[in-house]
Amino acid sequence: GTAADARQKWDCCEQTHKSLTAIMFALRRALSAAAPRVATRATARRGMAVKIFDYDTIVSSLSVADAIETVEDAFCKLAQGKVDVPMPMHITIDETTDAGPGDCHVKGGYVSGAATWTVKVASVSFYKNLDRGMPPGGGVFVVMNAVTGQPCGIFQENRFMTDLRTGAAGGIALKHLGLPADAPGASNTIGFVGCGAIARVMARAAKAIRPDFKGLCWAPDGSHETFAADMSKELGCEFTAMPTCADMCSSSDVIYTQTPGGTTCVESGWLKPHATIICSGSDQPTKQEIPTDVLSSSKYVADLIKQTSKVGELRSAIADGSMTEGDVYAELGEICNGSKPGREGKELIVCDLTGTGAQDAAIGQVAWDKLGA
Repeated sequence: GTAADARQKWDCCEQTHKSLTAIMFALRRALSAAAPRVATRATARRGMAVKIFDYDTIVSSLSVADAIETVEDAFCKLAQGKVDVPMPMHITIDETTDAGPGDCHVKGGYVSGAATWTVKVASVSFYKNLDRGMPPGGGVFVVMNAVTGQPCGIFQENRFMTDLRTGAAGGIALKHLGLPADAPGASNTIGFVGCGAIARVMARAAKAIRPDFKGLCWAPDGSHETFAADMSKELGCEFTAMPTCADMCSSSDVIYTQTPGGTTCVESGWLKPHATIICSGSDQPTKQEIPTDVLSSSKYVADLIKQTSKVGELRSAIADGSMTEGDVYAELGEICNGSKPGREGKELIVCDLTGTGAQDAAIGQVAWDKLGA
């Protein structure tokens, strides 16, 4: 060929080379741009890092006083239908050579408008742990982000947060249902039947509501002497260990009961006509603290009727025919939000606290707000 032909071929090869080079550079830029997106998708699949809080951190950072306002708001919204609370799941660990005995509760809930929702696993009644030098139960709260659905934090609270939300409910019940300290005939005396961990948190809640109350206590295991000394020192209130449960009840305007629930712990003849009983020991179908004649003669208030009728004190009264669900005066949230009045004069009131997922959601939010930020 001629020189002109050779030159034309060279130009074609050079143009092809430039085109291929441009394509390669374009591909490189596209891959570089795509890399961050690939990493972002991988990060999204992994989710945000979950914060884990140990028992000591939780105990040193939270108190029952922190929980009362948020738990009361949760009760108000529960009564308005603004809390999603499924029925608790119960798992029985039967006693064998390799396990048990013990029980597990799984509860949870979401309070409408809250930034988080909570699921809790709590174990109780592992009484053989006492011989192992361990507490008879444990627990974990999982707090979830209500916007993204991702876990925010895991709280290894070993029932401490459960006790706080139970105590908060006890304080709220005292606020709305207890005979006012300055009412005619009032002694401003609060009694405690059973003197374990729940009794202590109930006493702290009572202190937050009524700073100057006088405490009485009795426990079937004899722990009331130690309880009285410890609570007097911690709260700055006078606590007296009583010789019998009857003596304690007959001198108390308000009575907190928190026993294992294997047998009833009060009798109608021991009670003042205006007594308020706030009971938290019955949370399973096998438990009962309050005799049904006391329940049926009282203004009965439930934390959640669908639970107390199945696992609370109301269950026993329904079983023997002395009450129906229609005999329930109110749920606690209805009183908190003003839908129904609380105490009206000198009347016998029983408030049945089985523990709700609304409370768990509330204390989960409190813990995350205080520790997770």
